[in-house]
Amino acid sequence: MAKAAPKTNTTVNPSEEELLEQGKGRPTPSRREREAANRRPLVGNTPVDKKAARARLNNEREKARVGMANGEERYLPAKDKGEQRKFVRDYIDARWNVGEVMMPVLVVFLIVGFVASQTAAASYALLLVWAFVALFILDCVVLWVVLRKKLTAKFGVFQKGTFFYILTRAWQLRFLRLPKPQVKRGQYPSV
Repeated sequence: MAKAAPKTNTTVNPSEEELLEQGKGRPTPSRREREAANRRPLVGNTPVDKKAARARLNNEREKARVGMANGEERYLPAKDKGEQRKFVRDYIDARWNVGEVMMPVLVVFLIVGFVASQTAAASYALLLVWAFVALFILDCVVLWVVLRKKLTAKFGVFQKGTFFYILTRAWQLRFLRLPKPQVKRGQYPSV
């Protein structure tokens, strides 16, 4: 039995076109070129791209800071979100709180206590500090009782952690509060 001749269409001297059709059509890259391509970042990581990303991030942070200061709900942290917290903020911002003046007064008493450390003035300053702390605690308890009644009347139940929220808000100086006060003094929220 004789073997049949293969049925291929090959020529002895192929043309350049036939060679290009058979191969990949480009030269193999050198090792240096391949390693350089692997070192190059896949995303834009040029100084211009970094500067643009930093500017975009700063712009977003500034919008969030301004939004939080203005009391926009989507920019507020979780502890400040909700209708009840807004009511508490507005109520505290509408009244004078002992805690607002407590820090400056305590600093004055501290200075007096250090300057006149071994005199009767230091003893009186210490007594006044404790009296002021007791007045602050009394003010917070009264504020808690009043706000608890108002929150129960308006919302039915009050959120967990409201007492500490009241305490921290009443303690801060008015111009340092975040979100910034949205009401003027005496402008209490409606129940």
